Amino acid sequence: LYCSISNEVPEHPVLSPVSGCVFERRLIEKYISETGNDPVNRQPLTVEQLIDIKTSPIVRPRPPSASSIPAMLKLLQDEWDGVMLHSFTMRQQLQTARQELSHALYQHDAACRVIARLTKEVTAAREALATLKPQAGIAPAAASTPTVAAAPGGALTAEESMDVDAEAPMEITEEVLEKLQQTSVRLTSERKKRGKKNAEGLATPEEIGTYRQTSTHPGLHSASNPGVLALSVNENMGRVVTGGSDKNVVVFERDTEQVVCTLKGHTKKVTSVAYHTTKNVVFSASPDSTVRMWTVADGRCSHLFKAHDGAVTGLSVHATGDYLLTCSADQHWAFSDIQTGRVLTKVTDASIQDELTCAQFHPDGLIFGTGTKDSTVKMWDLKENANVANMPGHSGPISDIAFSENGFYLATAADDSTVKLWDLRKLENFRTIQLEGRYEVKSLSFDKSGNYLAIGGTDIRVYHCKKQWNHLATLTDHTGPVTGVRFGRSASYLVSSSMDRHVKFYGAQ
Repeated sequence: LYCSISNEVPEHPVLSPVSGCVFERRLIEKYISETGNDPVNRQPLTVEQLIDIKTSPIVRPRPPSASSIPAMLKLLQDEWDGVMLHSFTMRQQLQTARQELSHALYQHDAACRVIARLTKEVTAAREALATLKPQAGIAPAAASTPTVAAAPGGALTAEESMDVDAEAPMEITEEVLEKLQQTSVRLTSERKKRGKKNAEGLATPEEIGTYRQTSTHPGLHSASNPGVLALSVNENMGRVVTGGSDKNVVVFERDTEQVVCTLKGHTKKVTSVAYHTTKNVVFSASPDSTVRMWTVADGRCSHLFKAHDGAVTGLSVHATGDYLLTCSADQHWAFSDIQTGRVLTKVTDASIQDELTCAQFHPDGLIFGTGTKDSTVKMWDLKENANVANMPGHSGPISDIAFSENGFYLATAADDSTVKLWDLRKLENFRTIQLEGRYEVKSLSFDKSGNYLAIGGTDIRVYHCKKQWNHLATLTDHTGPVTGVRFGRSASYLVSSSMDRHVKFYGAQ
């Protein structure tokens, strides 16, 4: 008997009643389980229909090829060769699988890069869309050539204007000194009349304590070079001016939440800005060693001040609104006429050969303070162009100074995580606010009433300027260092700028 499938003698022969053929049971059962038919005539067949055939046990003879030792060695050699061929095939398949896996991983990495790029583009598009809201309907300020008022004899070209700016400074005339003196007397008299009465509508300490973020604006400066470095407020107009790492100056209106204009002209980042108190004019200073005066209405640079040979580190507008104070890393401070663009005087202190880091006029305008890189605050008499007092005590460069509107107090900050408060009547430090950790103080600001002091740096903190100098509020909404903080009218709101590119407004809840 021979199996109709294998053509070998079956060990367990069975008969198919459908075709009458003999099969090996294990082979026919497997075939039936897969097809359900007889392999010979393709007719339906089940395992139950198979008929066992009883035969005597079969002893298979040894194959002739395995009847001798050489023949068995040959069989073993053939088996070894087969194993080697199979192993070679498996290695080839493994190499192919590795190549396919490497290609798949490369495609996955490329897809991740594309996704990251698209995500970045979507983020930039969203920021641009957010920018469109405040900038709706505002055309960029046209580039303009700065002009400087001419001396008697006619107008000047832009090139001649620069030459005039670079000329030796003029002297402060008796007429100018008289104007400064009259303004100081008037402001001092007004302050005495006000006395200790709080301004009408001034926010209370309780209201300051409830300050919370009311709006945030991330789209004022470029996202490619983020960081708002300087801030100033015009309370009467409800406008804010900022300077950024993108070399631009931006004027923003709080009520309408719109950008009024973007002013371009500096060749380096803008580190100091000031808004004129009564005119729609802003000033900006930069490490490009220039100070620019901008007319907001038409976006023109009306004056270019080149009083310094180094980076301009601070600026302040005099109480008359007619003069500008600037200081620089070239160790000089300069006093300039806003109307003509002329530098009236330029002074340095030979006793201290160090950079000036900030400058601020006293509210009365006859004295002012400067901070130095060697941690000293210096007080100057404008009429005498002389250093009249020094205030040591800090360690590290002075980062900012601020005079209180009451005319008596001066706040100073340095890279030592402290804010020192000075009584100008006694020229002594009467209180030191020690800030925990490595707190970085970048900005100081008193409100117009002199009742509140805001500190900007690692976060924003507001203090009540009374005997105990109580801490009223801490605002931690910024994700980067705070570079500027200013109070609005009657301390009804607070505005801040930061390296996180946001300008935020805070108000009482």
